[in-house]
Amino acid sequence: MNPLNSKANVISDSSGSNSLVADPQTSKQGNTEEVIDLRQYYNIINKYKWRIGWFAFAMAIFASVIVLNMTPIYRASATLLIEADQAKAVSFEEIVGLDSNRKEYYLTQFEIIKSRDIARKVIDKLNLKEHVDFIGKPSFLGKIKASIPFLPKRKPSNMTSEESDEHQMQGLIKRFSSRLSISPIRKTQLVNISYESSDAKMAAVIANTVGETYIEENLAAKMGVSKKAGDWLTTRLSSLKIRLKSSEEKLQDYREKENLIDIEGVLGLASKELEQTSEQLVIARNDKNKLESIVRVIDEYGRNNIEMLESITEITSQPVIQNVKNTLTQIELKVSDLSKTYGPKHPKMISAQSEFTTVKRNLSTQIKRLITGVEKQLITSKRNVIALDNELLRIRKDYQLVTRKENAYRQLSREVETNRHLYDTFLSRSKETEITSDFNSAVARFIDRAFKPDDKIKPKKTLIVILVFIAMLGLGVVIAFVVEALDNTFKSAADIENKLLLRMLGLLPLVDTKKTGKLDTHFFFDPDDKSFSESVRTLRTSFVLNQLGKKSQMIEVTSSVPGEGKSTVAINLAFSLGQIKKTILIDADMRRPSIRKQFNIPAYHPGLANLIAGTEKFEDCIYFDKKSGITILPCGQTPPNPLELLSSPRFTRLLEGLKSKFDHVVIDTPPINAVSDSLVISQKADAVIYVVKSDDTRINVVQHGVKRLLEAKAKLAGVVLNQVDTSKVQETDYYHGYYDAYSYGDSGAAKDDV
Repeated sequence: MNPLNSKANVISDSSGSNSLVADPQTSKQGNTEEVIDLRQYYNIINKYKWRIGWFAFAMAIFASVIVLNMTPIYRASATLLIEADQAKAVSFEEIVGLDSNRKEYYLTQFEIIKSRDIARKVIDKLNLKEHVDFIGKPSFLGKIKASIPFLPKRKPSNMTSEESDEHQMQGLIKRFSSRLSISPIRKTQLVNISYESSDAKMAAVIANTVGETYIEENLAAKMGVSKKAGDWLTTRLSSLKIRLKSSEEKLQDYREKENLIDIEGVLGLASKELEQTSEQLVIARNDKNKLESIVRVIDEYGRNNIEMLESITEITSQPVIQNVKNTLTQIELKVSDLSKTYGPKHPKMISAQSEFTTVKRNLSTQIKRLITGVEKQLITSKRNVIALDNELLRIRKDYQLVTRKENAYRQLSREVETNRHLYDTFLSRSKETEITSDFNSAVARFIDRAFKPDDKIKPKKTLIVILVFIAMLGLGVVIAFVVEALDNTFKSAADIENKLLLRMLGLLPLVDTKKTGKLDTHFFFDPDDKSFSESVRTLRTSFVLNQLGKKSQMIEVTSSVPGEGKSTVAINLAFSLGQIKKTILIDADMRRPSIRKQFNIPAYHPGLANLIAGTEKFEDCIYFDKKSGITILPCGQTPPNPLELLSSPRFTRLLEGLKSKFDHVVIDTPPINAVSDSLVISQKADAVIYVVKSDDTRINVVQHGVKRLLEAKAKLAGVVLNQVDTSKVQETDYYHGYYDAYSYGDSGAAKDDV
């Protein structure tokens, strides 16, 4: 177990010494910073190494027995090549199939090979239900039940014979599939078909049969689909032929009804005529608008206002008006020239003026005529526009009529073309299917057929036994760590010092008491087994050295709970102290006294309770043990109020008196967690020795007891680990040698000890 890096409470006693105990809160905080100590793990493994080894060895032997009774299994494998481009007699496209260039195609084929349908056909073909691999073997428990006549038999199910056969077949298929493996070879079109069986020959036969059945089923599926496709195409052809004929008749009837010869030519003429008429109407409307604007200006100027009318561009631009105006201009020049030479009454001037007047009157007449002509043109233009509008409406109606006929014609034509295309397609496909229906290439072919294997693949007996041994070693190590982690008890000196932060005074070994049933009271003096006495002497030496400079006459021995051997420790500590100084042993456990029984003192013998009560004298209450040389003060009569007696001043005075008569006073007290008697006595004791039973008392129980003593300001001298199994103690425990190999020699020499 990993040591706890926890803090400690330090409590000073009256003598100036310090005692340490682990603080539960600080210990809890310290746990969060634990350091992995590989030595601890090694020590745990080393502690349980023989048990781990024997466990792994036993499990390996068990596995060997099982493996030797296992049936050998053989594996046979066949290799198939799944064709990517299947052979074709002609270049016609297949009726059925997948895209063989896609990855999904090969995955689909692998699943088909593993399908239940293929498995069922192989089982039926080879009659595998009679094979030894498929005959269910009765279990050991089933054999026992069958051998007992009075046990009720299992009632048959209510399944029919067909259902029972199908249920049996499903079981065979499941068992068959568990032994079949399909493994494609990467980056190739090859796939391995492997089968495992206890019969080597049958394994090869089944592997080959699976491949053959797959190929046969694929061919049968193709032929079946081709036949169904041919029948369906023939049925559809007859209906498509009737539909095509009906659509052709409808088209011909429409042509005859509408007297159509060249519907596209008629539609072109109508379209061209509509375009020309539209252009003429636009021109006529432009001319009418121009004339209307001229007439509007004439009406605005007035028909007699020749000067204003002359300003109208449409009038002055006329050649007649321009000629008259040119003539008028020439006459004006002539009159101007003559006026320079002749007078106004000169005949030449009169003749020129008369000519000017005549030309000007002619200009006015021409303008008026032109205006009258414009008005007439306007009337004509309006009539022309109306005529063109009517003509355009007529042409549009004719065009729409022709367009409707064309749409109906085209609809009927499209239906005919569609039906003809469908009919031709189905007719061509039907002929192709009819030609190729009796030829189908295989989807796969064998590259290597399976052969009878010579070597079995399993069980690999040696490997299984080795793996079981290694696994059980690991499991044993895990179990050891779990047991060690769950074992919340003290097992070594390191546990005492790390968990309690108290001094370790000594360890007492576990003594084998199978013969006698209990430990002999004077086993300390047994010359045949010195390890126990040496451990007690080591405890004595450690205590004496620890108490150097202190007046520690009054020694209290207590424990956490009953059954930890505190009385045995107190007796043997008194024996060892009695060898060097005058010692008295007091049984202060008035609730469950045991020292009287250990020394065969009569039950009626007075003792501590009688002394405190004042009913007996000291000389009558004590008992002298001749073999050990110590004085014993038994409990006496069991009082009803032991705590009150121990708390009385008489008990205190008694202890003070014993200090003057004896060098050491060893007091056996009740467990600290059971009653409060030990706490009362600890106030009067010079030193308290705390006994902990190895591999038994829980750590938290001991911590609670130690805490109570420290809270009562008891002078804790240290801890004794009792009933230690020396065979389990780790070699790293530095107390180990004290009671294992080291010896002080004879008992006489021991008297020279401290």
